[in-house]
Amino acid sequence: MASPLETRLAAYIAGRMPGVAEVAVDSLTRISGGASRETYRFRLSWRDAEGRALERKLILRRDPPASLIDTERRIEFEAYRAFFGSVVPVPEMLWLEEADAALDHPFFIAEEIAGFQASPGLLWAEPYAANLEALAQRKWTILGEIAKADPAAVGLDQVMEPVASDACWNRELSYWEGVLDEDEAEPLPIIRAAIRWLRANPPPPPRKVGVVHGDYRTGNFLYDEQGVIHGILDWEMAHLGDPLEDLGWSLNPVWSFGRGLAGGLVPREKAIAIWEAASGMAADPAALHWWELFNCVKGQAIWVSSARAWIDGGNREPIMAYPPWALQNAQDRAALKVMGRL
Repeated sequence: MASPLETRLAAYIAGRMPGVAEVAVDSLTRISGGASRETYRFRLSWRDAEGRALERKLILRRDPPASLIDTERRIEFEAYRAFFGSVVPVPEMLWLEEADAALDHPFFIAEEIAGFQASPGLLWAEPYAANLEALAQRKWTILGEIAKADPAAVGLDQVMEPVASDACWNRELSYWEGVLDEDEAEPLPIIRAAIRWLRANPPPPPRKVGVVHGDYRTGNFLYDEQGVIHGILDWEMAHLGDPLEDLGWSLNPVWSFGRGLAGGLVPREKAIAIWEAASGMAADPAALHWWELFNCVKGQAIWVSSARAWIDGGNREPIMAYPPWALQNAQDRAALKVMGRL
């Protein structure tokens, strides 16, 4: 028997596929992880106008009752669409629904890129460990391609909030400082010291305002045994800004997974060199240092926000409690390391 969510999902999709019959959804399964959206995989089947039986594996991304970050699903949806078919591999977006009526919360539906891994935990054992350098080459090359993209040419200047080049740093820092002000449950002296330093030592404006993925790290892409990346995921924090913001996030020590390597893959300088070659930009060391420390502040704000959603009872899913439990202390230590105090 179909679950109620499968039935409602099939009814919604049937309304968006005129001329077909016997639209059905089965095998709906919640995917673990993903604290910002509820993510499910499912199989869609239907008969086309000629009576042929067809099916496709799809993904449902639905807003939860409360999230560790507040983001617009339209921006995430449009960011995926902007890069679909380009050198930046992303799944095809199919339908966006911003009203609550169909499935209680806004959602979108996309193709599933099936058969690959996303978990960082598999990387350091065979058969994946033999190709970590190849994976790193692809990871930071793709990030360089994102940095190189013209927001107007891919249509994202129409959906993302514009920002002047000399205002990138202050907009991002003010936003995440505001999240900390609102959500912190206890004093955060290390992160507050980092914020004071960041405000006293702003970075130079970027050469160009580009598309920032916002959460580009090991764990947010699909890879295979040969070190090939087949899909860049989790664009929910995408925005316009300084391309060094993404590079700094990818170098955040919490994403080294205890291996002392950028993203757990290669030495930091190697990662930067790959990004520079792909983007055609130079990563100014002082500016990159600023964005690495900023990303420690941003990371802590995300973990604190996740804890707040759980404490207030807005979302009692275990995934909301795990990030602050696992990463708050690690993020403080990362900030100290970036500041040269550890």
